[in-house]
Amino acid sequence: MREDKELKEFRDLMKAPDTYEDGFGWGTVLMALFVGLVMAPAQVYMGLVAGLGVGAAANWVTVILYVEIARRAFKKLKRPEIFVLFYMCGAMMATGSQGLLWNQFFVQSEELRKIGITDYIPSWFAPSASDVLARRNFLMLAWMKPLGLMLIGQFVGRVDRFGLGYVMYRLTSDVEQLPFPMAPIGAMGMTALADASSQKETWRWRTFAIGAVGGVAFGFIYIAVPSITGAVFSKSIQILPLPFVDLTRYTEKILPAMPMLISFNLGLFVTGMVMPFWAVTGGFIGLLITLVANPVLCKVGILDGWVEGIGGIQTIQANTMDFYFSFSIGLSFAIAAVGFYHVLSSFLKKKSELDEMGKSGLNWRKLFKPPPGRGDIPIWVALGIYLTSTCVYIGLTYWLVNYGSGELQGPMFPIWLLLFYGFVYTPIMSYVSSRLEGIVGRQVSIPYMREATFILSGYKGAAIWFAPIPLHMYAGQVMFFRTTELTGTKFTSIIKAEILIFPILFVGTIAFSQFIWSMGPVPSQMFPYANRFWELGAYQQGLMMSASLPGESASPFREAFRPEFIGAGFGLAVTVYVILAHFNLPIFLIYGVVTGLNQTLPEAIIPTFLGGLFGRYVCRKRFGDNWPKYRIVFSAGFAAGMGLIAMLALGFVLMSKSVIKLSV
Repeated sequence: MREDKELKEFRDLMKAPDTYEDGFGWGTVLMALFVGLVMAPAQVYMGLVAGLGVGAAANWVTVILYVEIARRAFKKLKRPEIFVLFYMCGAMMATGSQGLLWNQFFVQSEELRKIGITDYIPSWFAPSASDVLARRNFLMLAWMKPLGLMLIGQFVGRVDRFGLGYVMYRLTSDVEQLPFPMAPIGAMGMTALADASSQKETWRWRTFAIGAVGGVAFGFIYIAVPSITGAVFSKSIQILPLPFVDLTRYTEKILPAMPMLISFNLGLFVTGMVMPFWAVTGGFIGLLITLVANPVLCKVGILDGWVEGIGGIQTIQANTMDFYFSFSIGLSFAIAAVGFYHVLSSFLKKKSELDEMGKSGLNWRKLFKPPPGRGDIPIWVALGIYLTSTCVYIGLTYWLVNYGSGELQGPMFPIWLLLFYGFVYTPIMSYVSSRLEGIVGRQVSIPYMREATFILSGYKGAAIWFAPIPLHMYAGQVMFFRTTELTGTKFTSIIKAEILIFPILFVGTIAFSQFIWSMGPVPSQMFPYANRFWELGAYQQGLMMSASLPGESASPFREAFRPEFIGAGFGLAVTVYVILAHFNLPIFLIYGVVTGLNQTLPEAIIPTFLGGLFGRYVCRKRFGDNWPKYRIVFSAGFAAGMGLIAMLALGFVLMSKSVIKLSV
C-alpha cells in the first residue's frame, strides 16, 4: 500500500510546539458549569429527536462564547486555555444522560421481550418492575444500585484516562515518534479561536465565521423549525424530513431487500468535505456493491426474511438476521487482519530504516525523560493507575455477575477470563491499535472478542453483557494526548479539569435524565429518532445476548450465526484488499471499500460522498493548497452554527413543556 499524498497532507497540518502552558483557570471553571447546566440537555434532546450528536457543536458554541466574553474584557486567550475548555465540554457531553434513558427503555423493549432476554436483565442495570418504570422517576430506591454503579464507573473511568492510554502515548509518540496524521484536525480549530481572541483577522477566523453562518442557516431549517413548531402546535412542521426519508417502498420492485433511506442532513455533506476523499469514495463503492448484492442475495433465497412493504428499518432487521450478522463478523476479522498486517509491516520497515542509518534501535530513554515543561506524569504512576483501575473492574464484574444477579443457572463466570481481558488482551491490542492510529489514523481490534469469550465460557444468563468488564481500547486516549501536545497544553491542565468534571458530570447526568424523562415516555412521538431506531438497536444487541441464555432451545443468535457466511465475508474482504493493494491504491480507499461491504446504507453515504466530490473538485480548485487547512476550520464553524441554533430550539421546547406542566 502506498501512503498517498492525502495522508501526508494530514500529517503536515501542524507541528508540535517547543513550549507548553497551563490552560486551566477560573474562566474555564465557570464555562464548564455553563456546559453542565445548559449544553448537556441539548446533547441528549437532539440525539433523541434527530439522532444528531451535538456534542462537538456545543463545544464550539461554548468556546466561542468564552472567547467573546474574554474579548470584551480585553483578555487574550491562548490555545491551551481554549483547548482545556473544549476538552471539558467534550468530556461532559460524551457521557450524557442518554445512558439512563436508554437503560429504562432497554428493560421495556418489545424486541427483547420477544427474544426472551427481559427476565434476565439484572436489577443493578435497571429495575424492570412496571410500577417503578411507570412513575418515570430516577430518584427512587429501586434506581439506587444503577446510580451507585454509574458513580463508581464515572470515577474510575476519569482516573483511568491517565493510565495505560498515557503509557501507550509515550511509547508511540515519544519513543517511536509516529506522526498521528489525524491529530491536527482538532488543534486547527483551537488555533482559529485563539487568533480571534487576539483580535487577529486571520484566514482561520474568517473561515470559521463563514462555516458558522452556514450552520445557523441550515440548523434553523433542519432543527429549529420542527422543534419549535412541535412544541407550540400539535404537530411539527418539517421542511426537511427528520431523521431521513424512507423510499424503500418505492424502490423495492427494482431493488428488492435494499433499504433505501435518504438523509437531508447537510452536516453529512460537510463531513464528506473534511474526510479523506478516498475514504468516502471507498464507502460509496461499498454502497454500489450493496445495491447489486442485496437483490441477488434475495433472488437466490439467502435474504428470505424480507417481504415487500416492510419498510427500510424492518428490511435492515431482516437482512441482519438472514445474512449480514455473520457476514459482518467475517468482514471485521478481515479488517483486523489487514490492520495487524499493516502494523507489522510498518514496524519491520522502521526497523530496516534504523538499521540502514546505523542505529541500533529506538531511543527508550525518552520513555522516562519526556520533553521538559509538558507536564508529564511519571510512567510508574500511570502504570499504577492502570493496575488499580483494572483490578477494580475485575472485582466489580466478578461479584456482580456471579453473586449480585440472583441464582446462577450454570457455571460461574471464570475470573481467569477477566484477568486475561485486563492484563493480556487490553495492553496488546491497545498498543497495536495505537500504532495504527499513529501511522494512518485508523484503529483496529479483534472483532467480537468480548462476545465470543462470553459464549464459550459456559456462563448462562445475561448479566455479563451489562457488567463493566476490563476490556478497553486506549488508542483514542493516545490520540487525545497527541492533540493536547500539538496545542501546547500542559498535561497537568487536563488533570485539574478532570477533578472539576467528575461532580458536575454525575449530578448533571441524573438531573438531565430526570427532566427529560418527566417530559414524556422515552421513546415516544416526542422523540422521533429514538422512536424509530431504538427498537432496532435493542434487537441487534439482543441477537448476541440470546446466545448465553439458559436452555437448549434455538435462540435468535444461533439462527443468525452462520459459519459459511463468516467465511464468505472474510474471504471477500481479504480478496478486495489484495486486489486494491496490488494496484498500489491509497490506504483510505482500501479501508473504505472493505468497511463499506457491510450492508452500506445510502442515508449517510450519498451526502458524504457528494461532499467529498464537492471538496475535491470544486473547493480544492478554488483554494488550491490551502484547502486542507480551510476545510478543517470550516467544518468546526459549521458545527458551531448548528449547535447555536440547537440551543435556541431547545430553549423554546423546554419553556413550552414547563409552561404546559405548570398549567396542568
